[in-house]
Amino acid sequence: MTTSIAVIGAGSWGTTVAMMAAQSQPTLLWARDNVLVEAMLDQRRNPRYVSDCSFPDGLAVTGDLHQAVEHATLVFLAVPSHGARAVLKDLASALKPGVGVVSLSKGLEQESLLRITQVIEACAPQVIPAVLTGPNIAQEIAMGQPAGSVVASDDDATSASVQALFEGSNLRVYTSTDITGCEVAGVTKNVLAIASGIVDGLGFGDNARAILLTRGLAEMSRLGVAAGGKARTFGGLAGVGDLMVTSMSAQSRNRRVGVELGSGRDLAHIIAETPMVAEGVRSAAPLVAMARDLGVELPIVERILDIIEGRLTPLQAVRQLMERPAGGEWDAMGDLGFSN
Repeated sequence: MTTSIAVIGAGSWGTTVAMMAAQSQPTLLWARDNVLVEAMLDQRRNPRYVSDCSFPDGLAVTGDLHQAVEHATLVFLAVPSHGARAVLKDLASALKPGVGVVSLSKGLEQESLLRITQVIEACAPQVIPAVLTGPNIAQEIAMGQPAGSVVASDDDATSASVQALFEGSNLRVYTSTDITGCEVAGVTKNVLAIASGIVDGLGFGDNARAILLTRGLAEMSRLGVAAGGKARTFGGLAGVGDLMVTSMSAQSRNRRVGVELGSGRDLAHIIAETPMVAEGVRSAAPLVAMARDLGVELPIVERILDIIEGRLTPLQAVRQLMERPAGGEWDAMGDLGFSN
């Protein structure tokens, strides 16, 4: 089959994007695990993720990384942030110049603090990096429920290609040129979703969640603008939209980790029982490091890191946040630029 779309990574979101793309263009889905590849070929579905949804006729599956992108005009990178560089190094020589490589990841590289599109640029400078992000619960989209997303790229043609791919589907895609803002929002909201889960685990109510998410949005915006993003991005689907769904959905992995932490469970046991990656756990430390490099204070994110690394209990973290001096709500940054 001549393939025009490649999806690298067969987790829940990668599989969902592959199934949707295949309704428009021939698509090849790559998985590292050969047992999973064989199961998908045999069953025409992904038995581990979104298992209730059958593959469309236009979707093929492979365990050969280079074969996956051999004929691709558009590549979606759907591997966890900590595995992105290794996959890209293996993939780089097979990627044709000018091909759009769209990150579906919402994390930072641990050591370098690079966003995933920056890792794409470093490993495959001949391609055009982009990011697809937003309030996208994979299971809901795979089942045909309406949703929205944002594709951000410096290349208008790449953004237009992604937008056109999903046109007429249940996923409405908007375009943006703010790659930085979209990626910072995606990383930050995962950590804030852990905080939202902790609110539930501690037995707090809607008032606590409201102040948490509002002040969390302020932290996201401050960091994103300092990193070079645009303030308006954080008021859109990539910012507040994704923050809302990840912080409140029962299907959110990061929120579930927070619920368990707030209930007093040990993080190691929680992670061992979580079959899919909760990016917020890995992202907290590099996010705090990035903020410190930029001179930005992130009180909520910093307390979540303290909880993850065992320095504070959830209740101690809440007390520290509530005891902080309160000032004016808005600072000189303008829209969404809440003061510390």
